[in-house]
Amino acid sequence: MGTFTQISRPLYRLFISREENCTMRCDLHVHSIASGMFNAPGLNRICRECYTDPAEVYERLKRMGMSIVTLTDHDSIDGAEPLRQHADFFLSEEVTVRMPSGTEMHMGVYGITERDHAEIQRRRNDFIALLMYLTERKLFFSANHVFSGLTGRREAEDFHWFESYVPAFETRNGQMWPKSNESAARLAARLGKIAIAGSDSHTIAGVGLTFTEVRGARTADEFFVGLRTGHGRIHGAHGSCGKLTADVFSIVRSLFWDKPWTLAMSPLAVLVPAFTAGHWLNEIRFCRKWSSAIERGEKRKRMLWDLDSSFEANWAS
Repeated sequence: MGTFTQISRPLYRLFISREENCTMRCDLHVHSIASGMFNAPGLNRICRECYTDPAEVYERLKRMGMSIVTLTDHDSIDGAEPLRQHADFFLSEEVTVRMPSGTEMHMGVYGITERDHAEIQRRRNDFIALLMYLTERKLFFSANHVFSGLTGRREAEDFHWFESYVPAFETRNGQMWPKSNESAARLAARLGKIAIAGSDSHTIAGVGLTFTEVRGARTADEFFVGLRTGHGRIHGAHGSCGKLTADVFSIVRSLFWDKPWTLAMSPLAVLVPAFTAGHWLNEIRFCRKWSSAIERGEKRKRMLWDLDSSFEANWAS
C-alpha cells in the first residue's frame, strides 16, 4: 500500500467518495493450504489447518462478489504465488504475535511485501518491536477475534495494548460465536477502532460469507483509505457450533483423501461433535469472562514508555 492510505477524511470525500463509484468488498480473513499444520498435539504432524487450494479460494471469492482478494494464512505468504497474476490480489498474512505478558494473539497485517513478511516474522515474538515496524511502514493491521480463546490465555494488560496501539479490531468473524463478535464491536466503538470483518474460513464453504465493504473505492489502496477514514462497513455471517462441526468434518475428509492411511482412524470421527461442542463452550466462557471484565473496567491509555522492567530485555536480544 502507498502512503496515500494515510489520506484525511476531507480529501477522501473530495477525491474518492463519489456516488458514481462502485462499492468494494473484501473478505479480510481467509485461509488456504499455506496456513500450515494443525497445532494440536498429535495432529500437528499429519493434519493441515486448511486444505483449500489458493486458486480455488480466489475463484470462490470472486463468485461471492469480492472486488479485491487477499489471503491471511498463518505466518505464511506461500499461498500468494499462484495469485500474483491477478491485478485485484494483494498480499497479507495472519501473524501469531507474542504479547509482553507472554500470551499470544493473532494479528491481520495487510498490503505487505515479501520484505515486510520477513521482518514481521523476525519480530513476531516481540510485540513492541513488531508494533514499531508496522507503524514505521504505515501498514494497516488488526487484532483478530478479540474475544476468542483460540490462541490460549489472555491477560488484562493485553487489552490495554490493543486499546492504545492497534488501529483496527475484527468485529465480525465468520467462525465466532455471535456474542463474541458483538462484544468486539462494542469495544471497538467505545475505543474508536476501525471495524473489519472476514470469514476466517478454513474450508471452501465459508469463504466470502463475511466481508468488509467500502463505498466509493476503486483500488486496494483506496479501500484501505476508506477503512482508515471511517467509511468501512461489516457484513455477513457469524459462526455457530454446527458450522464449526461441518468445517471440521470437511477437514477430516480432506485429511483422509490426502493421507489414505489415516482412514484407520476414521472411527474417531464420531468424536468430532463432542470436540467442537467443547471448543464452542470454551469460547462462550472466554468471551463472557473477558467482555464482562473489560466492560466494567475503566478505560486506560497505555503509552509506549509505560513498560515494566523487562523493557530493556526486549531490546537486548
